[in-house]
Amino acid sequence: MATGLLAAALLVAAPFIAPTETGVTGAFLCGLALGWAMLAVLSVRFTDQPQRWAAAPALFMALSGLLLVALGSSVHEVLTWVWPPALLALVIWLLVRAHRQLRSPSRRWLLYPVIAVLALASISGGYETVRAAAAAKAPMPGQLIDVGGHRLHLNCTGSGSPTVVLEPGAGGTSSDLGWITPAVARDTRVCVYDRAGRGWSEPADTPQDGTQIATDLHTLLHRGQVPGPYVLAGHSYGGLYALTFAARYPDEVAGMVLVDSTAPASAAKPRATPSGDGGSYDLMGRVSTLVSTSARFGLHRLVGFQTASDVRSTIDEYVQTNSSVEQAASLRNFADKPVVVLTAGSGGAADWSAKQDALATLSTDSVHRVIEGTDHATLIEDGKGAAATTRAIFDVVSSVQSARPLAR
Repeated sequence: MATGLLAAALLVAAPFIAPTETGVTGAFLCGLALGWAMLAVLSVRFTDQPQRWAAAPALFMALSGLLLVALGSSVHEVLTWVWPPALLALVIWLLVRAHRQLRSPSRRWLLYPVIAVLALASISGGYETVRAAAAAKAPMPGQLIDVGGHRLHLNCTGSGSPTVVLEPGAGGTSSDLGWITPAVARDTRVCVYDRAGRGWSEPADTPQDGTQIATDLHTLLHRGQVPGPYVLAGHSYGGLYALTFAARYPDEVAGMVLVDSTAPASAAKPRATPSGDGGSYDLMGRVSTLVSTSARFGLHRLVGFQTASDVRSTIDEYVQTNSSVEQAASLRNFADKPVVVLTAGSGGAADWSAKQDALATLSTDSVHRVIEGTDHATLIEDGKGAAATTRAIFDVVSSVQSARPLAR
């Protein structure tokens, strides 16, 4: 059993295994299969209690693992439905065989706990599959639009120009902006969307750094027939993506609201490692994939995530932090376009306010407001903070509409 776990860990880390959910999961199952196979072979050869039944879980896991490694996503969705009931049936059979054929105490302190874990995995995995299927059938506001290999969820309400585009923070979804979206829609058109793998949006095969997110958003807005100019409002990490979008498409951005935004590299401490460290990213990619795969068994609910895809995309978002903060720093001059920088009154690091001041220097028409009585989350999650954020958006929209500077 210990050899199986070690083999599983080594296979997951092996460079010839793709750092994808199917590759990592398949490699892990193949490693566990080796452990069961050793139990069957060695107990027959060296003990008076042969456990030939252990060949069954070895074959089951090896076959599942090889299919995932070889065929990838084409069999993944099928196995999410087939694997849980098949594993549960196997667990019951294993329990009966172990009880009949293994007389040593190891049955109680080793095999029974392993079998119990497998039973729990089958039940929780089946539940998550059914729950995800039910959630997919829930009514979705807005539409799904193909942006090149995957579809993103976009929902626009209200009318008028400029259009406000909202960016939630790290791990966030369009529903996190439920206080702000309807309030802004009363004054102008507002669009919310879910980044890849989040909310109603489909996962993407490529790493989602700031540049990729901005590119996908640009494609989404144009294919969704949402013309500019845009006022971008980004909370936390969403501020990084707003800055990157404005740097890449300056003619389409009329103003910005940066809501307790993460600072770009120019205002943050220098990176400890150089950009593009492929070995480091590959290791982090494998670890993040293994962690996110555990969400298939419901572990994500312990930390408040809704789906396995949410976990995976959020981990990838943090893995891409270094790239995203560097890409956001490419916006060095926003000319005289209106910018409101909002900072929470409490909860920030000692140098947080200075970094927010630096963001306000991007434009000659900017205002930096500290909202007392709020923290990083409540700027979008409760009445007082959301009202301050909405007011800042209105101020920028009004400045764009009237072609006048922001009121000080």
